[in-house]
This record gives sequence, C-alpha cells and structure tokens, in this order.
Amino acid sequence: MAGEYQPTSQAAAKQEVHENVSSGGVQGAGNVDGDGNQATISSYSFNYFEREIDELNKLPANMSTVVEERPPFTFQSKAVYNGQWLGNKRHGNGVQTWPDGATYEGEWHENMAQGKGRFVHADGDIYIGEWRENIAHGNGIYYHKNSTTYEGQWVQDLQEGHGIERWVEGSRYEGEFKGGKKEGPGIYYWQDGSQYHGKWSGNKINGPGMYIGKDGRKFTGQWKNSVMHGCGMYTWHDGRSYEGQYYNDRKHGFGIFTWADGRRYEGFWKDGKQDGQGKYFLKNGTSKFAEWEDGKRVRWIEENN
Repeated sequence: MAGEYQPTSQAAAKQEVHENVSSGGVQGAGNVDGDGNQATISSYSFNYFEREIDELNKLPANMSTVVEERPPFTFQSKAVYNGQWLGNKRHGNGVQTWPDGATYEGEWHENMAQGKGRFVHADGDIYIGEWRENIAHGNGIYYHKNSTTYEGQWVQDLQEGHGIERWVEGSRYEGEFKGGKKEGPGIYYWQDGSQYHGKWSGNKINGPGMYIGKDGRKFTGQWKNSVMHGCGMYTWHDGRSYEGQYYNDRKHGFGIFTWADGRRYEGFWKDGKQDGQGKYFLKNGTSKFAEWEDGKRVRWIEENN
C-alpha cells in the first residue's frame, strides 16, 4: 500500500535509533579498550610509590623524631625525593620524580601518598586530588592525555560515586559510577546536542531511559546493552510515532505505528518491519485486516462481524 511505513534495509531502520553510544574510557590509573569497557587496571601510581620502600627501610629509623626538611635524596633507582621527612619515612609535603619522568607532588604520610597530591604519569596522564595509602580515593580529576577527563569521586583507585566524564570531541557523561564503570542514573550528552537520560549498568545503557535526538526524535522506554530492547515509544518531529515492543534495536513483537496524517497500523512486527497479522486504519476511520511479511502486505483477511 503506497505510503506505508516500510524500512527497506537495516541501515534505514537504524535511522530511527540514536547514534551509537560510545561509553568512553574508564581511566582509574589505566586505560580502556576500544569498546569503552574497563581494561585490566594496574595501579601505576601504587607501583611507583612502592619501588623505593626496601631502600627506605634500610635507612636509620632514629634519624629524627620530628618532621623536617632535608636536601634532595637520590635513590639507587635514580628517583629523587625533595621534601619533608620523619625519621626514615617521607612524611609531610614533598616531591618525588622517577627516571621515566613520572612525578608526585603533594602530601605524604609514613612513605605513602596520603591527603592531597598531583601525580603526573610518564605518558602524560595527570591525576589531581585526594589520596589514601598510595591510591586515588576521595575527590579528584584525572586527565587522560588527548582522550578524556574525569572529575568526581574515587574509591580504591576507581571512579565510584558521582562524576563527570568528558571527551575531547565534546561529548560528556554526568552521573553515577561504581567500580570504575557507569552504573545507575546518568545523562550522556553527544556533541551534536543529542541526549540520553536514564539508567546505566556495566558501562552501558541498561533499563528505563529516554533518548532525545538532535532532530527532535525521542524514544522513551527500555534499553539493553545500549540499544532499544523491550517496550517503548518512539516519536518523530514530523508527527509519526511507534508504541510497542523492540528487540535488539528493531520493532519486534506487537506495536502501533501512527502516521502524521492519522493513518495507523496495529499489529505484529519482525526485525523492524510489519510481519504477521495486523489492522490498517485509514484517515477516515475505516480499517482493514491483513497479513504482512517482511514489511509487505501479502493478503487481506476478511473479518467476521
């Protein structure tokens, strides 16, 4: 039937969907893989702080009983510490520089980074914020060189609590994190003005949420692994709408599609196209019952009055 909604290809059907969600990188003290999932994290900063412990423990413990400034101390590793000491421990304010260029400047407590400090990684990444026992813990900002910036709460070297993650191209996420991943309610802003408001789980859009496209498209409903999945309602700026079931980003199951001129299809869908039995309503209010396959009507069905 001319003018009926029939997405002719997977590419056409995807036009109804948000731009692919790129959840971006979880830094912590490490990197992420290309899918935006958390990669295995090795706490570089913790490893740095532990490198000279054996040598420090061999220094006389009774050197001093009060916090004091001393001349720069060069370790066997060629790392240099310049700051305050308490006995044989780095304690107070100080700066340590390692041979590869990594630097920590801030507060120390008995040889551990504790309090507020700034760590510059050898690759140019920077963390500025609160520390506890050599790891990021509290509030802080992590600048991932040429990639992302995270500002918010940390627990045991991982993003946890409320935070804002920004990408260099202009996208950003504002919401909750847990264990280094987006988890709970959050808002994602694309650089083109599109937005997603809703639930996240495991760094992906999961659960109820609302997507608002740059051109006025809007989907409100259920999501799974960052695609529409479950029941929801999709509206277009030109007045079209679909309310019903989705499966893996496609209309699938029972749904109602309404055109801007008042025509309506109520029936079954498969892979984004009408498939199965459904009723087609004309603008004048009359209706016809038919069977559909792969988006095309195959036969009319007589209705028993």
